[in-house]
Amino acid sequence: MGFRDAVTADARLTSAHRFEPHEPRSTVLQVLRLALVSDAFAAQVLYRARVRLRELGVPLLPWLLHRASIRWAQVSIGDPVVVHPGVYLPHGQVVIDGLTEVMGGTSIGPFVTLGVRGGDLRGPTVGPGATIGTGAKVLGGITVGEGATIGANAVVIDDVKAGATVVGAPARPVR
Repeated sequence: MGFRDAVTADARLTSAHRFEPHEPRSTVLQVLRLALVSDAFAAQVLYRARVRLRELGVPLLPWLLHRASIRWAQVSIGDPVVVHPGVYLPHGQVVIDGLTEVMGGTSIGPFVTLGVRGGDLRGPTVGPGATIGTGAKVLGGITVGEGATIGANAVVIDDVKAGATVVGAPARPVR
């Protein structure tokens, strides 16, 4: 999926979570407005632009966009990370690094870290429709299943089954 489609999918999900119309008259105006009112959405757009520019082999500018994302919204998405279209970041202060993949429909709260554990470069794979609560840490080469919910401040170091809810440190399933 290209830059435009990915940003459009992110804008749709962001608008839905903000209880705004799903089909605005102009997608460009919607993206601009969301970037102005949501620092985290602006950081997502910068991430998407950075990925596209890297694909095109443009030097230096991707690095500058990464630095701008960190400075503007405190959102740091590392180079090997794959964030599929349609991910919602309500606020900044998010770090995603390592060999991590985040599927569409996922919501990632502020102060969340998705990344490596110890010397292993594998990060988590987050399934579609997962919700990761404020302050959660999801670490290592684990899988968070489709539609799973990770509670606020949970520390997840083991796989989370699809549809499960986990809380605590270390995170454990709840009913």
